[in-house]
Amino acid sequence: MIINIIICILFGYLFGCFSTGFFIGKMKKIDIRQYGSKSSGTTNALRTLGPKAGILTLLGDMLKAIIAVVLVRFVLFSDMEYVRLLSLYTGLGVVIGHNYPVWLKFQGGKGIAATAGAIVAFDPWIIPFGLPIFVISVALTRYVSVGSLIIAIMFPTWIAIRNPGQVHMLAVALVYTVLAFIKHSSNIKRLCNGTENKLGQRVKIDN
Repeated sequence: MIINIIICILFGYLFGCFSTGFFIGKMKKIDIRQYGSKSSGTTNALRTLGPKAGILTLLGDMLKAIIAVVLVRFVLFSDMEYVRLLSLYTGLGVVIGHNYPVWLKFQGGKGIAATAGAIVAFDPWIIPFGLPIFVISVALTRYVSVGSLIIAIMFPTWIAIRNPGQVHMLAVALVYTVLAFIKHSSNIKRLCNGTENKLGQRVKIDN
């Protein structure tokens, strides 16, 4: 089991290393990691390159997690009794790869889009609950980081409700949450100081 877990984490990590926002920025001759939050994720792509780039980054980062989890769950390890647990580890690998891509010197995104993709692939029933919560929290606060952290907290709660007694699954889900809070530590500080950027604020790009 341990070997399969390691394989799934590494498999997911390879997918996670595809940094959608970085590639979209490079197409525009910009390294978005040099601007704004220095992240290659969705929110910084939105602020740096605009709505179209933000949407494409979101879809790309979600899709890489969905593909990796679906392949493990329905193709590579479909005959395993604990395949759902392996799919959680695969998604975790994607998030780690997204946050810390080796080929970009471990400077990636903050993992929320990748986490969302992993969650959706693991249990699509979370969509009618998680999506409105995220949208409402961002609409009310105007902070994407608040919505992101709420979803990160919601994930292990959802796992506990939908998979009672599955302590191993809950433990893995909690790692997703911890990673989200680690990557959002600067956002949390800005939220406490009242200096966090609100939705719609743009980053000036040097010509």
